[in-house]
Amino acid sequence: MDLSRIDARLLSRPGATKALHEKWGWMVYWVGGRQFACEFVASPDAKPPYAGRHLLSLKCDPDCILELSAEHPEAVLPGYYSDGRTWVSLDLDAGLPGDLVLDLCDMSYDLVFSKLPKRVQREIAGA
Repeated sequence: MDLSRIDARLLSRPGATKALHEKWGWMVYWVGGRQFACEFVASPDAKPPYAGRHLLSLKCDPDCILELSAEHPEAVLPGYYSDGRTWVSLDLDAGLPGDLVLDLCDMSYDLVFSKLPKRVQREIAGA
C-alpha cells in the first residue's frame, strides 16, 4: 500500500503529529503525547517473522486482532516491540486491502484518543 496514503490518513486526525524516533529509525505518530502508530522496517536481524519486513504497528481491539490474524496470517502479526494483545503489526508489502489498513489506522487513533484524559480530549477537539 502507498505509504503516503497511510501517512495522510494518520495525520488527518485531530491533534495527530509525527516524529522520527532517531535511535530506532521509526516514524512515530502521536496524539496527546501518546503513540498510536509507528511505521518502520524491522532489522534483518529481528526475530522471525518480523525480520526485514516493512511494518505499520497500530493499537487494535483484541478481538479484532484475532480475526485479522486468522484472515491474513502472513500479513497481520502480533505487535512488534509492543504488547501483542493490544497492538498489531501489519506487513505493508503483503497486499492487505488498502481500505482495511486505513480503517485500522482510524481504530488505533480512536482507541488511544479515548484513553486520554477528558481535558486533553477537549483541548484536541477544540484545536
